[in-house]
Amino acid sequence: MAKMPSNKYQSNPQVSANPAAIRTKRYALDTKKYIWLAMKQFFKAQMKWLLLPLFLLMVNAIISLTGVYPNIWIYIVILVGVILYILFWVIQFTGITQLEQYKPMFDKYIYEIDQRQILMKINAKEGGVMKWDMIKEAYKDKEAYVLVMSRGQFIYLPYTIFNSDHDMKLFDRILRQKGLVEDGK
Repeated sequence: MAKMPSNKYQSNPQVSANPAAIRTKRYALDTKKYIWLAMKQFFKAQMKWLLLPLFLLMVNAIISLTGVYPNIWIYIVILVGVILYILFWVIQFTGITQLEQYKPMFDKYIYEIDQRQILMKINAKEGGVMKWDMIKEAYKDKEAYVLVMSRGQFIYLPYTIFNSDHDMKLFDRILRQKGLVEDGK
């Protein structure tokens, strides 16, 4: 058998530390998708504060209807305040997409997921490791898994990046074992 010449510039694919790890397709989070998801998480966390403007509007309506202090400007102030508060957070999350220190959030990664960690690989030699204890919560929506680390920081894994249904079922099982999603979801 003849020996084949080898090319020293040919790259050898890196073998994962865990052969049973779930490997995904390469994926990068779109900035518009990030802003939408960050705002969705923000509203979910701030839902209790929605009662404050509603309470103020009700108190003002009662005071106006009884004739004690009729005014209309308070409605405008409350509405403008709510709009400015929401706009402030939209600008914050939009700004994150433009900052250099947050650019790695929007790079294309191949994810290798196992019981110990989530390995995020840019290429065969570069990447990062995320331990499961960094994930505060996880949920599934109609098109992806979302692993939340903090306000504005999450990993978005669309179903389309998984190579098979078996990988998705295995990922579901890992999330349940870590206590990040409930058994019924």
